[in-house]
Amino acid sequence: MKKRLCAAGAVLGVLVTSGALPAQASPAQAPPVQRPNGHALPLGPAGLTETRTTTTLQPGVTLTRIVRGDDDPSLHWTVEVSIPGGETSPDPDAPPTALKDRASADELAAALTRNGFPARVEQVTTARTTDYTGGTLGWRVRVGTFTSQSAATTERTRLRAAGYTGSAVFTGWDGEATDRGPWHIDVLTIDPRTFRGGLEASYGPDLENRETTSTLSNAAGATAAVNAGFFVLDPKAGAPGDPAGVGVYDGRLLSEPVSGRPGLVLHDNGRRTEVARYTWQGRITARGTSLTLNGVNRVPGLIRNCGGSEGDQPTSLPLHDVTCTNANELVAFTAEYGRQTPSGDGLEAVLDAHDRVVELRSPRGGPLPTGGSSVQATGDRVAELTALAQPGARLTRTTTLLDDRGRRVSPSPGTDIVNAGPELVRDGRLHVTPATDGMVHPGDPSWYYGWVHKRNPRTLAGVDAAGRTVLITSDGRSTEALGLSIVESAEVAKSLGLRDAVNLDGGGSTTMVTEGKVINAPSDATGERPVGDALLILPRKH
Repeated sequence: MKKRLCAAGAVLGVLVTSGALPAQASPAQAPPVQRPNGHALPLGPAGLTETRTTTTLQPGVTLTRIVRGDDDPSLHWTVEVSIPGGETSPDPDAPPTALKDRASADELAAALTRNGFPARVEQVTTARTTDYTGGTLGWRVRVGTFTSQSAATTERTRLRAAGYTGSAVFTGWDGEATDRGPWHIDVLTIDPRTFRGGLEASYGPDLENRETTSTLSNAAGATAAVNAGFFVLDPKAGAPGDPAGVGVYDGRLLSEPVSGRPGLVLHDNGRRTEVARYTWQGRITARGTSLTLNGVNRVPGLIRNCGGSEGDQPTSLPLHDVTCTNANELVAFTAEYGRQTPSGDGLEAVLDAHDRVVELRSPRGGPLPTGGSSVQATGDRVAELTALAQPGARLTRTTTLLDDRGRRVSPSPGTDIVNAGPELVRDGRLHVTPATDGMVHPGDPSWYYGWVHKRNPRTLAGVDAAGRTVLITSDGRSTEALGLSIVESAEVAKSLGLRDAVNLDGGGSTTMVTEGKVINAPSDATGERPVGDALLILPRKH
């Protein structure tokens, strides 16, 4: 199978980088040409210097590297102090966070000043989006103005010694429209009119483990690659590497959707791309009786990004970066999951290659027969599975994707879908949907502040009016590349001509690879982050 690292299919990527040049073009390729851009990115004030360098990577695939703006002397380092509940807080027992109400922020600032740390309180307002009113998120407390990260870190150490917590931050990450940069963005464009390769999603040898984008790219012999969907990172949230949302590979649904959230859909090995929203239905059937499935290829009881079934806690709606729980689940497993299914209390019906029950395991967990699969039950669902899956019985599993109108979707073997969110552009207009897609956390404006409002590394994807697939990465979390807020991401995607666009996984996951080398600057201190899946542009279709 091509998802198991064979060199078939192709991926398109667009990336924002911190200044490394693209790999040297082969003699058959046009050399890079650097030129001013007549239609500038909508970042910072008008009139900033912007250059674009375009290289042909293979027929139908180009890499454009965009550098906009320059060092801004008005930007500086500071220490952002975590605000506890405090006597004036509506919830005095609430844990410290970056943003609080004005009274709590004033209380902390006054205490800091009394202890010799002159503090300031700043109001944080955020932009309106398609489904979120925006306005005031809260107030933050900051101490000091420093010319270097090391100086801010020294002040943070002094604050910690005095009993306060906080972090050193660069004000260029705040997302102010007056900031002058710099921004580093890489854009991969795949033109189906001349592209003869393949564009596909790869999760590596199995779903449950993570690999770096460069490892996935090199194993497949890809021309270029970018990281793709959200995935489980913490073992407490499931199996690290498991997609945290819809995952369709070679036309097979191997990970269920986060209810109603968007996915990036690659049809016919990248000949046609779209952004679509999905729900799903799953059932197992034996002897005329059927049971509803709760998930596919994930640890039972742990629903990353939520958006699962009725009874999930704290919600059955999408809630990004939250792991919902449910003690009573029925989850199906295929051979693509990994060497062994998850272990734990409950029951597992193990099926052979002909879908016949060959073993009932309790506790659940273990290897699968060659070509086999299984179904795991926990809590109240153990009795249901026990009654249905008697040894020797044939158990049929069906999983069906549904579009946003509830219609059945039948992906072809040449279709891949990776999970995403929020939407950014629809029909050529800004269409930013953080509330719909679970990025607005009730009662926790600090989460929105850090993930949506502030600038971060981002990976974006979509399709333009000419039907070309476009992948974009933007470096961030440094002074050399500020990154993008979610609203800025949408504005950049629209300015680059995308008709429909969506946000993929970002932050430390944002990676672009060309000709075997990472060409951006991943933001994790340890370097390139292993991810759940990646989009690969391959030189030829198999």
